[in-house]
Amino acid sequence: MEKDLNQNSPRIRKLRDNGYPPNTPTSRMNNNNQRDNHPNSPRDYNHTPSSPTARLRWRNRSNEIPTEVKRGNASNVRNLLLGDKNKYRSMWIRTCSSLWMLGGVFFIIYMGHLYIWAMVVGIQIFMAKELFFLLRRAHEERRLPGFRLLNWHFFFTAMLFVYGRILQQQLVNTVSSDRFIYKLVSGLIKYQMVICYFLYIAGFMWFILTLKKKMYKYQFGQYAWTHMILIVVFTQSSFTVANIFEGIFWFLLPAALIAMNDVAAYFFGFYFGKTPLIKLSPKKTWEGFIGASVATTISAFLFANVLGQFQWLTCPRKDLSTGWLHCDPGPLFRPEYYPLPTWIASFSPWKEISILPVQWHAFSLGLFASVIAPFGGFFASGFKRAFKIKDFGDSIPGHGGFTDRMDCQMVMAIFAYIYIQSFIVHQDYSVEMILDHISRSLGHEEQKMLYAKLGDILRHKLQGGF
Repeated sequence: MEKDLNQNSPRIRKLRDNGYPPNTPTSRMNNNNQRDNHPNSPRDYNHTPSSPTARLRWRNRSNEIPTEVKRGNASNVRNLLLGDKNKYRSMWIRTCSSLWMLGGVFFIIYMGHLYIWAMVVGIQIFMAKELFFLLRRAHEERRLPGFRLLNWHFFFTAMLFVYGRILQQQLVNTVSSDRFIYKLVSGLIKYQMVICYFLYIAGFMWFILTLKKKMYKYQFGQYAWTHMILIVVFTQSSFTVANIFEGIFWFLLPAALIAMNDVAAYFFGFYFGKTPLIKLSPKKTWEGFIGASVATTISAFLFANVLGQFQWLTCPRKDLSTGWLHCDPGPLFRPEYYPLPTWIASFSPWKEISILPVQWHAFSLGLFASVIAPFGGFFASGFKRAFKIKDFGDSIPGHGGFTDRMDCQMVMAIFAYIYIQSFIVHQDYSVEMILDHISRSLGHEEQKMLYAKLGDILRHKLQGGF
């Protein structure tokens, strides 16, 4: 002990070199060293503690901003993202995969409405696969052979029901030239709800017959999880498909705005981000959120003008063919001319500018895509934190899975459909819709009676009876 208290002893010199006062007890240094080197030390942020209490503290701390960031100066916070040596490599991978996806989407859009629908169905299948796998347990699955097929049975039953309801008019218009096929398809559409119901009941009975003792909780959990997945996947995709057949414009613009907002938020946050936005997504910053909102709203106004120039994008599709479209663009896509102010016109070669009326609607879509739709991403982030996963899958390099890319698109697709049906599409019944309903609902004699009555009504009108 006397040797340890000697000011020139090796142990006291070591304390002095480490910044401790000369009279610091040796045990304090040892305790600190043990704490720093202990695998469950609070200073080791990359290690998950083993005890339940320590794990709870570790999870609470992992959701917070590190103390060093809170106490650091502004320059350290500003360079928080730039300091990550892997950030540029991640950005390069993300950019390359985004370009590949962008090229593929442009090619599918060029092919037409039917191919875009097929792309949506493919994305649905990938999303369902990722979400089905999320709560899968290998040990229980081995004791339940064929149980996974039940999930897909419900999935394809839901697909038949949803798309049968949405695309029945397009399907009838496609086969109207052949009388036999027309009657067959009309009958299937008429009894489509009954067919889907009994397919679902068959799956329900299948589930009951596969229940096993000591597996009830897992099986009922999977049953509930499957139905939640069907609601999440088919709610947004059904609205997306409805938007596609109203015109590719109404699918492409909302989807592109989400992508623009995502890219703008990434780069604004990457270079200027310093103020954390929300704890659910520690890398999201206020600078990225605000910068992306401004950029997306301006881009929506300009991009709508570009897309509105092409009839291929603006014409609705009334059938399931893939031919080229020609139609009256309608008042939304006819340019309106506005004179420039005198002080601008004196310096500009243009005296007026042309604006499509649809560009004013694009403002609303852009505002929603940049302010409200990102909360779909925050919801997905919280969901992934609850299950302690980084991504839903690894199908897209640098992006995760398809579900990771569709989180904001789900919110946007529903809003776009509601906005279109409320402010864009007129709810008047067309002649084609009425004739189709008559041909499917009335028999031959009833149609002749209707024809005779319509003739009487028109004759009275011509004679001035009405």
